[in-house]
Amino acid sequence: MFRVFSRLGATRHTDTQHSALAWQLPDPFDAPTGHQQLRLRPMQLADWEEYSELCARNAAWLAPWKSGNPIDMPSIDVEQWIAIQQRELREGQGVQLLMEHGGQIVGNISLGAVVYGSVRSAMIGYWVDQAWAGHGFAPLAVAMLTQWALCDSLGPKLHRIEIAIIPTNQRSHEVVRKLGFTYEGTMRNYMYVNNAWRDHDIYSCLAEDIVPATVDSAQGGKHNILANRLLQ
Repeated sequence: MFRVFSRLGATRHTDTQHSALAWQLPDPFDAPTGHQQLRLRPMQLADWEEYSELCARNAAWLAPWKSGNPIDMPSIDVEQWIAIQQRELREGQGVQLLMEHGGQIVGNISLGAVVYGSVRSAMIGYWVDQAWAGHGFAPLAVAMLTQWALCDSLGPKLHRIEIAIIPTNQRSHEVVRKLGFTYEGTMRNYMYVNNAWRDHDIYSCLAEDIVPATVDSAQGGKHNILANRLLQ
């Protein structure tokens, strides 16, 4: 899955009681005890050279799953892009994080299309460097971000996380199945991917699916319910 949700343009409901304090990422945001080393962190300007090289190296690998906007939008430079990410995190609109292993960027994961009010939902998208595919980073990152978004006292405290996958993307299907996400059906022409509107299989995880999550991510995340499913 190759997707960035921060610029989807989805309608967002304001939440008058939702403050920036509720969007504090764990620092550091590391994989829970018992799992391989993985850190999730926001992108900095200093990361751009490594990240752009990573994207270029994986262009062909990611092309079948690359989402886009069918309406031409003005281009922005890297400083603007990072500033948008920082603002959306501050305003509780979304977050985009690098996956880092051993000091090396190995992928990207994002939480976006956030809706508050009576829905309290968001979508997760992710991709992993082809050289690191099959090492378990995608399911571990999804587990970490999902539990933070649903259960952490310093997260957005959402009720539903959704992941949309093109039916032929078998690797992403395996990611959500390992984590116990629920398949809900197929949405017709759901998202614009690889220059066409395409059907997507929809998977979800609800807060009640992983409660009780007894330890906040911000307090160590030792009992990440989703991540522990990967150990079974």
